[in-house]
Amino acid sequence: MLFVLGGTQRSFHVALFFLVLVVLLMAGFLHVDIKMFTPLLRIKAQNSSRDSPPVTNIMFLKTHKTASSTMLNILYRFSESHNLSVALPKDSMFHLGYPWLFVAHFYVEGMEQNGPQNHHFNVMCNHLRFNFPEVQKVMANDTFYLSIIRNPVFQLESSFIYYKKYSPAFRRVKSLDQFLADPWKYYNVSVGLKNVYARNNMWFDFGFDNNAQAEAGYVHRCLSEVERQFQLVLIADYFDESLVLLRRRLRWQLDDVVSFKLNVRSQRTISRLTPESQERAKSWCELDWQLYQHFNRTFWAQLYAEVSPRQLREELAQLRARRRELTTLCLQDPEPKNTTQIKDQNLLPYQSGDAEILGYNLRQGLDNATLHFCQRMAMPELQYMAHLYSLQFPDKPPKNIPLRKK
Repeated sequence: MLFVLGGTQRSFHVALFFLVLVVLLMAGFLHVDIKMFTPLLRIKAQNSSRDSPPVTNIMFLKTHKTASSTMLNILYRFSESHNLSVALPKDSMFHLGYPWLFVAHFYVEGMEQNGPQNHHFNVMCNHLRFNFPEVQKVMANDTFYLSIIRNPVFQLESSFIYYKKYSPAFRRVKSLDQFLADPWKYYNVSVGLKNVYARNNMWFDFGFDNNAQAEAGYVHRCLSEVERQFQLVLIADYFDESLVLLRRRLRWQLDDVVSFKLNVRSQRTISRLTPESQERAKSWCELDWQLYQHFNRTFWAQLYAEVSPRQLREELAQLRARRRELTTLCLQDPEPKNTTQIKDQNLLPYQSGDAEILGYNLRQGLDNATLHFCQRMAMPELQYMAHLYSLQFPDKPPKNIPLRKK
């Protein structure tokens, strides 16, 4: 491969190859910690990927209540701007069969049971319960698999508010503190799939049994399976740091990952758990807690293998500065608004349970190109999904968007 490069570039790559080889040999012979040389290895990685095209085949496992709606917006925008195909829910559906295990021909528009088996899409990112063999029927072999998780204490708190009227385990209690004081009084395993939001919901989303015992061997096997199947698991609690790593791994531009917070709740619908309840939540969702602890460790290891602390500070500053610029450019008010204050119905967020989900108003007088860009930045996930569906399947009836969970 080196011999097809130009003379100067070829010489650079050859020299860089031998430099890295010498570094590795020195580390081996002298028993030196390889971490001393990671700045040199970062140089190699940066130069080798600088001229590489962006990653365009992406499967994002959209977990629940983990900032995944904001991630979905990022992926939808990239898909639309790069004319990529998206694996979208079939007919009038809004998710890919969740909470049942994903089956390609049941839930993906354009995937027929007796149709071709190599009908691949570029991007897959709607809610589903992960089923790797079936997902492989939809996605190309070189697909980049990623997901996002969150501290299960805060994930459970968000789920409680959002699914309060849907999950049987949550209906009969006034607060999550009350539920966690005696969860088996309200949680019934036999109820089945309607209760998946009440215990180890992220574990369930990855395709595992959310009611399994947290036996060490079982947990280790499941975590190893996730590591084999997913190149990257992001951490919602460190969302900006996650975007820095995501941008580098996918070789995207800064504007591709800049985002507004979507599906965010009002402060009055966010509860504060007691310290005792927080510990009970970790115990009740022990599988989620182990999932989070494991991938929180691997996330930081991957991040600092890519960037130095100084580089991370610089790239975080760039990301946040650009977000402030786009907030000023696009939004009438940087603070999100409740549904009574939002003027454009296309920007009204879906409402569920006891949560008050906020959205945005755009500035008036934007030119057409800027308006188009800003609308995509602020568009809630259901409206954006319906928009992409109409683009990809113009002969199909458009999706009718509900604004409240029944």
